[in-house]
Amino acid sequence: MGAMGRKRKNDNGLEPRVYQKHGQFYYAHRDGKWEALGKDKEIANRKGRHYNDPENLFGTLVYWLDQFLIDCEARATSKKLAARTVLDYRNAIVGTEKKPGALRLFFAPPLAPQDLTPQMVQDFLEVNEQLGRGQRGNKEKAALSSCISWLIRTGKVPGLLINPCMRASGVKKNPGTARDRYVTHAEYSEVFALAAPNVKLLMQLTYRTLQRPESDIILWERSNLVSDGTELQFIQNKTGKKMKIALDDDLIELLKIKQSRKVVYLKEPLIQKGDGTAYTYSGLTSMLLRYIKKANEARAAQGIPPMLSFGFRDLKGKGATDMWLDGTPIETIQHLCGHSNKSTTEIYVKQRWKEAVDTNKVKISNGVSKET
Repeated sequence: MGAMGRKRKNDNGLEPRVYQKHGQFYYAHRDGKWEALGKDKEIANRKGRHYNDPENLFGTLVYWLDQFLIDCEARATSKKLAARTVLDYRNAIVGTEKKPGALRLFFAPPLAPQDLTPQMVQDFLEVNEQLGRGQRGNKEKAALSSCISWLIRTGKVPGLLINPCMRASGVKKNPGTARDRYVTHAEYSEVFALAAPNVKLLMQLTYRTLQRPESDIILWERSNLVSDGTELQFIQNKTGKKMKIALDDDLIELLKIKQSRKVVYLKEPLIQKGDGTAYTYSGLTSMLLRYIKKANEARAAQGIPPMLSFGFRDLKGKGATDMWLDGTPIETIQHLCGHSNKSTTEIYVKQRWKEAVDTNKVKISNGVSKET
């Protein structure tokens, strides 16, 4: 297809050179090549604005961050990169309608990749620590580092040879804090009772299987159900470990194909919308947060203190901790979690258990011994 240069009579809110055909969006490059931009109009327009470059950003770090994100999204589509990783990168680079990404604000044009120094990166981390978002700053720095490594690897910026984000350059990330949120049974039940079926499904799958919701469960398809739908078979994205998990009756019931759907494809996602398409992890997370808010509103009406917010990933920790408290061997939990060694699993589950412990009851005589 050749590039269309004439002005459209009705652009349906699309950026210049962005077109819709057969339910997909495409960008018509000036060399005549058409690039598929996916089915999401907002994402298609963002990519279109990047290619059109109305602000003349080409060559700046912001330009290359946007180009890096487009490459990451393509790799996620082909399942060469975890969807959760792309979401973290998008938040760091693009941000939201209300607030641009931190990398876009801090490393604004005309700064180019060649101008970036280790001191600039360290300043970014320190400012974020002062603002009380130290760990988020670490994640954003990781996105920046991945972009620079990508530029070096692909040779897109001639002369760029060293990544100033790396520890070897003297950059020290902000001190970390362990994720120790334990979701109680009452909290889980209150939110579960309010949740939509697909949120319930992701809650249950995360809690029961101990798999990573953002990089494994969200990607499972009908083809991962084997043995007449009684087992899940998959490969963990992070570890590469082959897994087979037997499903209990409750999960089998939740996973039953909707009777209203006449055609079911093996490539259909297990967690899907009414039309059979996939949810995004961020979309399901937003839904979960809304149900937590509703549960807290119900608590407030009864004079009960609100629960702290939690995410699907916290339910993986809850599941592992509950298994440990129930007497499940730590080796079994380790295998399910995908941890490489048992000590990691022990720390993972025990740091979430906050029950008060008894004092030392060993009695020591108060008498003073006399030397003879």
